[in-house]
Amino acid sequence: MAQQHDHISDVNTEDFPQAVLQRSHEVPVVVDFWAEWCGPCKVLGPLLERLTLEAHGAFELVKVDVDANPQLSAQFGVQGIPTVIGFRDGAIAGRFTGALPERQLRAWLEELLPSELDELFERGRDAALAGDVLQAEQIFRMVLDQQPDHADAGATLASLLLARGDTEEALIVLGKLAPSPEIERLQAAARLTASRTDDVSPLEAAVDADPDDAAARLSLARALASRSEFEPALDHMLVVVRAKAELKDEARQAMLDVFEVLGADHPLTATYRRQLANALF
Repeated sequence: MAQQHDHISDVNTEDFPQAVLQRSHEVPVVVDFWAEWCGPCKVLGPLLERLTLEAHGAFELVKVDVDANPQLSAQFGVQGIPTVIGFRDGAIAGRFTGALPERQLRAWLEELLPSELDELFERGRDAALAGDVLQAEQIFRMVLDQQPDHADAGATLASLLLARGDTEEALIVLGKLAPSPEIERLQAAARLTASRTDDVSPLEAAVDADPDDAAARLSLARALASRSEFEPALDHMLVVVRAKAELKDEARQAMLDVFEVLGADHPLTATYRRQLANALF
């Protein structure tokens, strides 16, 4: 990597994962795909560099020579240059192709940079990492008071609520957020946690007394799942589904919640997803 400035650097394919993807978890990274023969690149490049210096570390500029790094160009679908891609938290947060005028470029960069609420959220996350859960919760609530659908604040607050067993409020918070794999996982965990109990023996006794009692069996299954005893929980849920009982759909959803919490790659997910499909069809 040929260093040009503290916040401007040339990066190749080998350097890219650390210099861009990993680094963007700490500060936004702007990647300029350019070439020596490209006329518009000679207009945009110096402008980007000047605005980077003016920003004093608010973001970093990485320059990628497309001729020297064709794999990176293909990986990110660069079909024309200059192409500029902004990264935040390891993912693409914005992109454009062509030499934008300075005013439009400044506006694009402002969209890429964290907002005041994002910075407030970071303070909350720092507090949580330091063990000050009360302070973190207060900060996340401040963020959500101003933006109820702030995904990071909502998801993190919901995780804190679930950790202390406040599943009802966790579901309310999550219900205001845009769907995503992480939000769906937390919602599934909240539904399972809602059935948490310290003693499952009365539920087991009810099932032993009447094995055909679908409600009792499903209650036991949910309680087991809330204690992370997923395999026996799934066994009981599957019995209810196979019985074509009135609670079949609830049992199916409960199984889907367990799959969501475990993840698609977990062996139990693969095994019981097949069995669920066979029971349904």
